[in-house]
Formats: sequence, C-alpha cells, structure tokens
Amino acid sequence: MNSIPDHLRAGLKIVFIGYNPSIMSSETGHHYANPNNRFWNILFQAGLTPKKLSAFEDAALLEYGYGLTNIVERPTRAADEITKEEYIEGAQKLREKLTLYMPEAACYVGKGVYQAFSGQRQVTWGWQTGSAVQGVKDFVAPSSSGLVRMKLSDIINIYRELLEFPG
Repeated sequence: MNSIPDHLRAGLKIVFIGYNPSIMSSETGHHYANPNNRFWNILFQAGLTPKKLSAFEDAALLEYGYGLTNIVERPTRAADEITKEEYIEGAQKLREKLTLYMPEAACYVGKGVYQAFSGQRQVTWGWQTGSAVQGVKDFVAPSSSGLVRMKLSDIINIYRELLEFPG
C-alpha cells in the first residue's frame, strides 16, 4: 500500500488531520477517496467550500486556505488497525509538520486523532481550550467515515463552527 501526499504549505487557515489513508485513498493517491466517506460533502454543506469537491480535487483545498494530512501514513481498512507505536511515531511527525507550517488551526477529523496526538482522554467537539502546538488553535470534529453513527446534520453543525475562530 502507498501512503498519500500531504497538501500543506505555510499560511494555511486550517489543516484537516485524519487518522490515516483508507485502502481506496492509497489506491487513488487522494485523501478521503472512499465513496462512503462524507468528508467532501461535510465541507460543502458546512459552508467551508463553495462547491462539493471530489477526492480527485483534494489539492484544490489549498486554494481555500486548507491543508490535508494524517497522523499515520500507513493505509488500513479501519482506524482500529493502527498500532500504538504508529500513533506515537505519527504524533511526532505531525507535531513537526504543524510547527513548520503553523496553520491558524488544526482540525482533527475524529476524537481519536486528537487523543492520540494530544494525550488528552476527555475531549469535546469543537474548539479546544488549549493548543497541542503553541500558536495553532485546536478543533476536534467527528470522523467523516460512513461508519460514524452520528446524524449527518449534527456532524455538519460541528464543522460549521470552524467558520468562527475563537478570539
């Protein structure tokens, strides 16, 4: 399986951080490529993009001031296949990326991503009171996986909060 390229640069407003690539993302080379993943639909319906992008347009997120990366590079069928060691190594690499590129905010696409990165166990949706990387605001959103049992409208409402940065 192939890892997929990050879409990162300095000066981004938000970097979306997933668990790891899906098998389909690995096969296509694009983020959130599984048709059961609702990421692109969520961004559009939350008002973060002016149109619904496809996975094949993932690099276009840079035009909107958004970036993409994952905490773990290895593709898997499900996030529960990721090892503790992979999370530890991935967290170090992610800290280096966030420190280098310094986006205004990091949106962790799944509580487990933020828990693995920050070491915090009690996490709420939305803006966090602290920052895992100084100078980068932390936001925790539900995973966009089709396996998530939250109503889509509730997920979209959480992502909509990204439109209003805390002071």
